Amino acid sequence: MRHTLSVLVENQPGVLTRVAGLFARRGYNIESLAVGQTHDPSVSCMTIVAGGDDLVIEQVVNQLDKLIDVIEIRDITQVKYVDRELMLLKVKAEASMRGEIMQIVDIFRARIVDIGQETLTIECTGDAGKAQAIEKSLKPFGILELARTGKIAMVRGPKYGDV
Repeated sequence: MRHTLSVLVENQPGVLTRVAGLFARRGYNIESLAVGQTHDPSVSCMTIVAGGDDLVIEQVVNQLDKLIDVIEIRDITQVKYVDRELMLLKVKAEASMRGEIMQIVDIFRARIVDIGQETLTIECTGDAGKAQAIEKSLKPFGILELARTGKIAMVRGPKYGDV
């Protein structure tokens, strides 16, 4: 099962290395990792998606909680949260095909962020399902490049520590 962990950490050099190293030393795979500063410049939020059964994830959470730079860690898999990913796709786009590609982009509420002579670069924001769906829809045109962020997530309702 995939688990989504939300980890508040001190915004210090080396924290990401220590967190990722803990996963690596234990042989756990990180499927997705996104890190960014919060509204407090001294704190960063990591959203980690990792596979494993409940016992494995519980062990990881307990071990992460022992790291000195970790302020708070929660497995938010079972609570209501909002999540998003960002994806950039560069697609072959001959002049005759651009109209059709633009219709697909509109359907997914994505945006064209760059126009080349033979390419379009598209930005899509949404959940993983939306990213997979637009990728599948644009594949027949020829995807030349694809870059995707990891999931970022935020618990719905009260602020992080109040739930």
